[in-house]
Amino acid sequence: MAFTGRAVPAPLFYNWMNDRGQSKELKRILLALSPLRLGVMPLESDIHAHVARALEEGGLAFTHEMRLDAHRRIDFFCDGVGIEIKKGRPQPAALKRQIASYLQSPLLKEILVITQRSVRLPDQIGDKRVCQLSLDRLWGIAL
Repeated sequence: MAFTGRAVPAPLFYNWMNDRGQSKELKRILLALSPLRLGVMPLESDIHAHVARALEEGGLAFTHEMRLDAHRRIDFFCDGVGIEIKKGRPQPAALKRQIASYLQSPLLKEILVITQRSVRLPDQIGDKRVCQLSLDRLWGIAL
């Protein structure tokens, strides 16, 4: 088989896309982000720029660095879904505390956590869904 230069998204990503428990908004966001193939990124701001471009190209309206209240600001807000980006592999306990704090906001229906490397997170905090998108998993197998 010849190398085509295309990357096949990992099956885990498709499991999220086919999850019937997800909101329509989250599915649209995941679909917009599915083409992301980021190499080594020196700064978290580079990841932000790529995510913003993917959301724009997906036709999604969003707010970057949205204030949830006087003390909390989430990286992106898109139709009730908060999007938090973490470079590298964050500490699970600290990340869980941070997203639990964000999910206290009545503005958020659910949260998508984008990390460079996978980290174990619960599927739900309180009554709000938590979804994780690991950028290293998006690469899948190049054919």
